[in-house]
Amino acid sequence: MTLRPATPDDAALVCELVRELAEYEKATADDVSATSAAFRAALAPDAEPRLDGVLAFADDGEAAGLALFFPVFSTWRANWGLYLEDLFVRPVYRGKGIGLALFRHVAAEAVARGAERLEWVVLDWNELALGFYRDLGAEALDDWTKMRLTGDALASLAGE
Repeated sequence: MTLRPATPDDAALVCELVRELAEYEKATADDVSATSAAFRAALAPDAEPRLDGVLAFADDGEAAGLALFFPVFSTWRANWGLYLEDLFVRPVYRGKGIGLALFRHVAAEAVARGAERLEWVVLDWNELALGFYRDLGAEALDDWTKMRLTGDALASLAGE
């Protein structure tokens, strides 16, 4: 297995893997509007804000998984951290240490950037992922509720 940073030229592959992740997470077609063009723009070196990613390739050269992440700021610590948006390993490659290698890469990137935390969310039904994260020493923040505004509600609040 090899890991390498995702570049704008990987946009189609990143989009493909994100769509596979969305399918695994039982998202509907209406939930996923990601395009290769959007990933190309977000992964560009001069993008602001910028999406970072790492791709994993199996020994056979096939794309096995990815991790996508970006900086976040903690006001309580007055320091930057990283937010892991997606960690995905194709089912055929699971159990081979690829997820751990991707996660370690993101953790090392966080430490190299001086980050004091690495955060992410996981679906409450995904016992495989929950067990994986717990085994790494991660703790669930059960006292926080994730909130989101999208579409018409976001536009309405913005006064549009």
